Amino acid sequence: MSQFFTLHRTHPEIRLIKRAVEIVRKGGLIAYPTDSCYALGCHIGDKGAMERIRRVRGVDERHHFTLVCRDLSDIGTFAKVNNAQYRLLKAHTPGTYTFILDATRELPRRLAHPKRATVGVRVPEHPVTHALLTELNEPLLSSTLMLPGEENPLNDAEAIRARLEHEVDLILDGGACGIEPTTVIDLSGPEPILVRKGKGDIASIVFAD
Repeated sequence: MSQFFTLHRTHPEIRLIKRAVEIVRKGGLIAYPTDSCYALGCHIGDKGAMERIRRVRGVDERHHFTLVCRDLSDIGTFAKVNNAQYRLLKAHTPGTYTFILDATRELPRRLAHPKRATVGVRVPEHPVTHALLTELNEPLLSSTLMLPGEENPLNDAEAIRARLEHEVDLILDGGACGIEPTTVIDLSGPEPILVRKGKGDIASIVFAD
């Protein structure tokens, strides 16, 4: 049965954040709030926890995982970013965007898309997520908490506990955070491509025809 931590929405308790990070580092799978919707997260080095995300989500190896990062400096280690891409990322982070980029050699191969060698990255703007990433001091491997056959992500921590208490190790209750997922933008080609229109505004971005 999963643990359940209720956190202050704007000033999450550091003792609970530290315990959450301990669970992640020991291979645990967590459900946590972001600035778009709840997500599943695990340590980037834990293959077993990654497979658990796949089982919960009902996705195969072609699913694009996301590295949820504290800031832009974390992105450069695992994804290739040129000057134009960096300017776009800087203008839209932190925020409700996921960017698909070419992976670097430092990214474990199993985390990249098997055919495209790309990875999703994002820098969210949410106090709980930021506190979690600051304490972890590295990106969190993540995926939107969307269950198979559902049209919207789960948004209530108690509902998440009712559905997934035997599937995850910890639920971080940071209150409701919405059901609209991130806007996904593919930057792996010469021009940005809109993959999914979500919560993030795209008015200032010029996409490929």
